Amino acid sequence: MSKFNFHYPIEVRLGDLDAFWHVNHTKFLVYMEHARSLYMQEMGLFDRENLWNLPLIVGDIHCRYHNPILLSDKVVVSLGVTRISQKTVTVEYELTGKGGAPLYATGESILVAYDYNTKQSMPINDELRRKFSEREGKEF
Repeated sequence: MSKFNFHYPIEVRLGDLDAFWHVNHTKFLVYMEHARSLYMQEMGLFDRENLWNLPLIVGDIHCRYHNPILLSDKVVVSLGVTRISQKTVTVEYELTGKGGAPLYATGESILVAYDYNTKQSMPINDELRRKFSEREGKEF
């Protein structure tokens, strides 16, 4: 069972495969990005219309591959915010099969609070911290 409370099924497409007939390593990051954007939309942080209003930018991202994903596999991306510091939000991911197995990959991204107009990082404001606390059911 996943430690996260946000889950999004991914449909593996033929174009996701590489010459070895498994999902190319770059697509794992795309799957994480897509699920993260839906998570942010659900929270009201991202409306798919105006990116300038999104208060976060990716500062760092990692992916550890555990098993290959094949075209016929049913993939679920599970994610959650696990830490908030003065200027960053840590999001962790699990890519698994439907039902939680097998484990295809784990990942982590560090999102930096960012003002796209001034092109400067900024502290995480109380409202953003509150929204993540409510979504995750814990205080940050």
